[in-house]
Amino acid sequence: MVESVDEMTEGYKKALKQILMVSADTELMSAPAYYEQSLNAPSLDARASCVSVIQDELGHGHIAYRLLEDLGEDREDLIFNREPNEFRNTYGFDQHIDNFAELVCAHGLFDRAGITLLGDIHENTSYAPWKRALTKVSKEEQFHLRHGETWMRRLANKNESTKEKVQEAVDWMFPIALEWFGLPDDKKRHDDQLDYRIKGKSNDELRQDWMDRTIPFLTEIDIEFPAHYDEDADEYVIDYEFPVAFDEENKEWRFDEPISWDDVIDRWRARGPANEKYVNMIQSGKVDVMPQ
Repeated sequence: MVESVDEMTEGYKKALKQILMVSADTELMSAPAYYEQSLNAPSLDARASCVSVIQDELGHGHIAYRLLEDLGEDREDLIFNREPNEFRNTYGFDQHIDNFAELVCAHGLFDRAGITLLGDIHENTSYAPWKRALTKVSKEEQFHLRHGETWMRRLANKNESTKEKVQEAVDWMFPIALEWFGLPDDKKRHDDQLDYRIKGKSNDELRQDWMDRTIPFLTEIDIEFPAHYDEDADEYVIDYEFPVAFDEENKEWRFDEPISWDDVIDRWRARGPANEKYVNMIQSGKVDVMPQ
């Protein structure tokens, strides 16, 4: 186990900072993404749970930025002085969350993706400070997931109108969650995070873990998704040529329009339609203390 910067090679430090930056930015930017629709929760209990999720996510972001500070980064600079397009959160939190059904589906699908990634790191990482910190994070993320799945089930079973809202949310979130885990293994030229044992599983293994847990739940609540179980391969298989183009304005996937992973990376780097708004919401919270 690696405890401090003094024990790291430059390669290890660079690989660790890259994954920590994505984690920190993703946790932080989930808070403004979740905020508006949390206020539209249908009951006081639901609103309290949604606000609790936001509080947790801000805390998780703080943990990751604090670890980055130990690696020589300036936490204040990372949060308040970067331009919106310089943030490295996953693409799902650059989209507008437009209703309560989308919010709880984000808890159910995106937080499941976060649990899949961070759970693997918690179990396998060689960086001891992060391993210890993730004990708290993992417990809280399980609450987010339970909240999301409970409400997804409730809405899917209530009536056709609310079920359709869940289906519409899953239609655009499911493929984004598949992209969440990054390039397919055969497209990666190297994987320092695996080589240095910062994480334990490859992108495709993590993607399969996410489907192993998500698809049975969606099947249970009778929500459609673009994948199926292949008995010969003994795994879930995506029903379209992965990846495909995304119409971010209408939140629609063009399944008949395959693209390259270079195109996907360009989309990620350009950020999504809510990126500037959400970063501004975070950065507007900075308080400048005037010297006495």
